[in-house]
Order: sequence, then C-alpha cells, then structure tokens
Amino acid sequence: MVALRMKSIDLFCGAGGLSCGLKMAGFDTILANELKASHAETFKHNHPNAEMVIGDIRQLCAVDLKGKLNLEENELDLVAGGPPCQGFSVNAPIRDLDDERNHLFKDFLRIAFELMPKAILIENVPGIVSLGKGTVVKQIYKELESRGYRVEHRILYAGHYGVPQLRFRTIIIAVKGREKEIYFPQPQYNSTARANFAGAKELCLKLLPLFASELKKQTTVWDALSDLPPIESGSVNTLMNYEAPPQGEYQKYLRKNSDKVTNHSCNGLGPVNLERLKHIPQGGSWRDIPFDMLPKGLQRARRSDHTKRYGRLSPDSLCSTILTKCDPHWGSFFHPIQDRVISVREAARIQSFPDDYSFLGSLQEQYEQVGNAVPPLMARAIGEEIRKMIQESI
Repeated sequence: MVALRMKSIDLFCGAGGLSCGLKMAGFDTILANELKASHAETFKHNHPNAEMVIGDIRQLCAVDLKGKLNLEENELDLVAGGPPCQGFSVNAPIRDLDDERNHLFKDFLRIAFELMPKAILIENVPGIVSLGKGTVVKQIYKELESRGYRVEHRILYAGHYGVPQLRFRTIIIAVKGREKEIYFPQPQYNSTARANFAGAKELCLKLLPLFASELKKQTTVWDALSDLPPIESGSVNTLMNYEAPPQGEYQKYLRKNSDKVTNHSCNGLGPVNLERLKHIPQGGSWRDIPFDMLPKGLQRARRSDHTKRYGRLSPDSLCSTILTKCDPHWGSFFHPIQDRVISVREAARIQSFPDDYSFLGSLQEQYEQVGNAVPPLMARAIGEEIRKMIQESI
C-alpha cells in the first residue's frame, strides 16, 4: 500500500531545507513564499512542482492565495515556516518587541488562519522563547488556541537526528482539534551539547543514560566530509568526481541520488590568514596562533572569550552552527585537513542536505542559503511526528 502524500505550504521558505525534510516525511510543498529572489530560485530549482510566490509576506493576500491553490475545505495538511530570526537571535544587538522582524509571525498566522490547515509548524532560534519575557510565544499560543489548535513547543537539537552540527531550534507545533499531547521527535542519535540559553533546561529533550546505548552513534564532521575531493582555497568548481565510495550510512544517504559533486567551491583566504591557519591543529582555535600574528581584537581578548573563532574542525566531533558566512572571524569553519574554509557543499552536508540538492546564485548567496536553512534531517523527524498526528485525526 502506497502511503498517502500530504499537502503543505512553506512560508519564509529560503532555499528549502524545511521542505526538503518534509518531503522525506511524506509532505509535498504545493506553494512557497520567499522574499529574496536568489533563495527563491534555489527553492524552485529543487522543488519544481511547488508554486513560488516571491515577495514580502506582508503584501500577500491570503484570500488570493486560497483562490490560487483551489483547495477544498480541510484539504491542506500543513502550513510551515520560520519567520526571519535576526530579531530573536541571542547574537543580535537588539532583542525587543519593537523590531519589525519580530512581528512577521503575525503575517504567517494571518495566512495560516485563512487556509486553516490541519497542522501548523513554526521554527525559529532558541532566543524567541525569552523574547519580551516570553510574550511573543504566549501571543502565538493565544492566537492558535483561539482558532481551535492544540499547541506546544520545544527546543530541539539537530545532533539528535543525525545532523553533524551543534544547532538548536525552537519548534512550535499546532494541530487542529487535537486533545492528546503534541508529539515531538525523540532523540535518535547519542549526541550531546550544552545549551547555554534561557529556557533550555525546561524545553530541551533529554538523553536518558539508561537508553543512550540504544541510540545510534552521533554523526561526525568526517562522516560528512571524508569522500569529497580536495580543493584549493578560493577555488570555484563545477561538477567533480567523488574521492571515494560512500564511507558509512550518512554518506550513502547524502549520495543516494547523486553521482557527481556540485557546489564544492569555497571562499578564499588572504596570505595572513593562511599563515595563521598553519598553526591551528584539528580542534584548535585562535589560541594556537602566535600572539603577534593574532588580529588586534583577539590580542586584547581573554582566553575564555571567542572560543570558536579561527577554529579548525575536528574530524571526530561536530561542527559548530553553520552560519550565513563560513568566515573564520565567526567560528570554527576551517577544514580539518586542508588549509581553507569549508565549501558550500561541505556546509550543506553538515546541514544534512543531500548532494543532489543544488544551490544557485553567487558564492556568498549560496553560503547564506545554506546557513539560514533548517537541517533537512531535523525537518524530516519533525514532519514524521506531524504526519502521525494528522493521521490519528482522520
């Protein structure tokens, strides 16, 4: 018996990490909305059957969307998306309710309530839970519950779902008319990380020592990168051959529908940074660089500060959170073996994008698309739980 495919909409879709994972869980994205044209082009390239609406969500008419989709009542299964998180981020210089980006969730809900899907998924950075002393999340609950949805939220850790990365996301799930508890995906991999943000203790899923031995081993940086061909710093590459056959289950997953390596290009490093990099061992950082070679700012830093800056990845560990720039000033983005920053494809693999998922636009736009994305394997795990809940209500 073929499992029934479900219909979803992806708002603030970016390059499509969320839709990529939801597709694996049995959802077909029928419409997506994205503000940035380069991100939208990447999404459309990888999801050709989805209708793409490029533009500001605040200008979208929900009634027009409903007519465009021509959906019967109760036919839409899921509205998903992640309103831009810069205003919520613990790293943002301003974190308050006056930031207009912190009100985009209202437009997300405006469209969702016109379409009234069976379930709604909102993802964001952990900082949203403490924004305005929790008032943003409370408002989201109030709006959803008033329309008949059961709502719960958790902070999920990507490493628990086979993603080789230290990444946390706040996940809000709402299911219409549900009386039972909301399901969140339980940890599948024995991976741990320290969550140093408000609400972590209460909202993060725990790994119980009694059951840890039953989980899969965590996916490491080398599990993600070891079969890719070596490249030079700053090189722009098109189609390339793999360096070796798939090394392990993760690479088999990545290469399932791909016979060539794409997007394996990286930013270049200046002569000064190349010299600094020679002093940094695997797992090392700016502390391993001779003092007189450090940037002036780091010469003034305490040894306890900037722990990830100028970091070289350890092959046996996880990567730090992939950001919109794989810049050594921002974190640990030096390749474990080669003297360069990681490529777009390597960043995409660390995010768990399959190799047949292509990124369009300039090199900087590609890095940004990857860094902003929801890890597909994490999205798949969430989507599988939402699918179960929808099927229970049928």
